Amino acid sequence: MEKIRVIIADDSDFVRDGMNIILGVDEEFEVAGCAANGKEAVALARKSRADVILMDIQMPEMDGIEATGIIVKENLGKVLILTTFDDDDLVVRAIQNGAKGYLIKNHTPDKLKQMIKSINAGVNVLEETVFEKIAENKEIRGGQGFEEKLFTERELEVIKAIAEGLSNKEIASKLFISEGTVKNYITTILEKGNLKHRTQVAIYYLTGKK
Repeated sequence: MEKIRVIIADDSDFVRDGMNIILGVDEEFEVAGCAANGKEAVALARKSRADVILMDIQMPEMDGIEATGIIVKENLGKVLILTTFDDDDLVVRAIQNGAKGYLIKNHTPDKLKQMIKSINAGVNVLEETVFEKIAENKEIRGGQGFEEKLFTERELEVIKAIAEGLSNKEIASKLFISEGTVKNYITTILEKGNLKHRTQVAIYYLTGKK
């Protein structure tokens, strides 16, 4: 099996070293390099192509949001954001720049590895606590930017289920429809909302921002 190449970008030596050790001893992963800021992360991504970039948000010289935008635009890898929830707006902006997932820094090693695998496999991941935090602070749900009129009643049910963190299988069970039908609804929702992926659907619903 081909190893998943990972770049670790964080201004904390402790975080970088810890993740380097966790991933370095696992045969499924290969650490392509470490960066202390967004500028270094972009340079490293350009030099050493990686599958997944673990990206802190708040870093000196260039923050993780700007670095994510450059990496996504140049197709240098998939970005998994590291966050402590200092600012929910930063999380939303990172999604707008193409981040594929979010990882709380007090994660377990197994959680870290699973999220990296999911991102690498093309599955956008947003931890349940992220949804809860944003929803709790924003209290928008269908207003202040979210254009509810664009969607049918059934599409809104699917959107709300996505925002609750449900998988396609769980949505299908909840709404008594097939997984294939759920996928079709999601495709339509993405097109109507001019959105790129299901994580963005959830954030758009919860915050009203694309």
